[in-house]
Amino acid sequence: MTSGRALGDAVRALLADALTAYRDSPRAVAWLRGHLERFDEPVRVAVAGAPRSGKSTLVGALVGEEFAPPAATTWYRDGPRPRALAGQYEVPVGRRGGRVVVDAPDADRVEVEWPSRSLRDLVLVDTAAGTPVEQVCAEADAVLYLTRHVHADDVRFLRTAHDHPVARAAPVSTVLVLARADEIGGGRIDALTSARQIARRYRREAAVRPLCQDVVAVSGLLAVAARTLRAEEFAALAALAALGRAELEDHLLSADRFVGEDFPVRLDPEVRRGLVDRFGVFGVRLTTTLIRQGFDTQVKLTGQLVQRSGLGELRDCVGACFTERRDVLKARSALLGLDVVLRAEPRPASARLAAAAERLVASAHDFRELRLLAALHSGRTRLPGGLEAEASRLVGGLGTDLAVRLGVEHEPTGPELRHVVLDALARWRGQAADPALDHAQRRAAAVVVRSCEGMLVELDAP
Repeated sequence: MTSGRALGDAVRALLADALTAYRDSPRAVAWLRGHLERFDEPVRVAVAGAPRSGKSTLVGALVGEEFAPPAATTWYRDGPRPRALAGQYEVPVGRRGGRVVVDAPDADRVEVEWPSRSLRDLVLVDTAAGTPVEQVCAEADAVLYLTRHVHADDVRFLRTAHDHPVARAAPVSTVLVLARADEIGGGRIDALTSARQIARRYRREAAVRPLCQDVVAVSGLLAVAARTLRAEEFAALAALAALGRAELEDHLLSADRFVGEDFPVRLDPEVRRGLVDRFGVFGVRLTTTLIRQGFDTQVKLTGQLVQRSGLGELRDCVGACFTERRDVLKARSALLGLDVVLRAEPRPASARLAAAAERLVASAHDFRELRLLAALHSGRTRLPGGLEAEASRLVGGLGTDLAVRLGVEHEPTGPELRHVVLDALARWRGQAADPALDHAQRRAAAVVVRSCEGMLVELDAP
């Protein structure tokens, strides 16, 4: 089994070979060196979607800060202090109305350094409206694609992102996010539950399943408000919650009613307008309900809102699909980048380099795992009984950590893990040789066998 790190080493060596072949082309050398340097970066995740899909709000929720929507494509990296660069020049970073504002109106691209634990393993790219899908996929290692409902344009974007032999061989780069989940069903109190049900339905749809690794419903507005909840906001929400539900309900039918003059609590209209801007009418309704139910401190309320917003599920998904697959995603991006050079500037060495890249894509077990996960998720490959869920878990569908792959929830010892691996290996070898299964099913079982063998090698390594 080729580990993600070993695959990365093999792709690095291939890029070094390509640098030698293209040493007289400054443009190709700069491009290839850029992909080599990307191996040492955190995984790059682009946040893409149609205008007003909530990209900047979701970025803020993930980072833990409220950012004003930027005009340019904005890259967020971890840093010791807040600063922003437009090209080589530092640009002002300030606050306006509680939001962080980067003052670079004429820039096409801005890089923001922000001290955040969430950015230690990720570089988040808030893509500008109208950015071509090819550019998004070339600059990022993975994509969070935001939509309110899946339309033809969304499917077209996702298909274009997979319109390359390497991308089809390693389909692990996209998670679909049903953003603004609080607006589903007219913002009813059960809106987030309804949104999660819709996400589960999309996971089963034939047009969607092959094009993304997961579908997650998130209320970005609620999540960012929860992560940046201020003491004065909590006090205002607690004052609202002190009213009976029936007394408050009529004033939560619309934003206009909530900020109107005939209001039963002494709260300045500007304060109420600020609550609606930050939480939405749904968020105000939910927070007051939760406070009445006993989440009556700022810490308790924040934890409950983050959980209910879907942000926790999204973080887990990003971890399992992206950060834990970092080396594989970097190798995938580098192979896509190498292909650009080979097509743009054919050389005598191009055929040899292309053949080496094809061999890597075909033989690397990491890519085989990803192809199997895509086949299982899309329904192209079906396994009987409970084998499908187990196969997905063993090849890393829930995460690449050894204990997660093996479904061991407690802190296991080395001998315990070895026993579980050997048990799984024996069972899946039996499946791979089972004449009752068809060819595709036995081939899927063989991939699981290789994954188990790789885990055994990892356990036996010094």
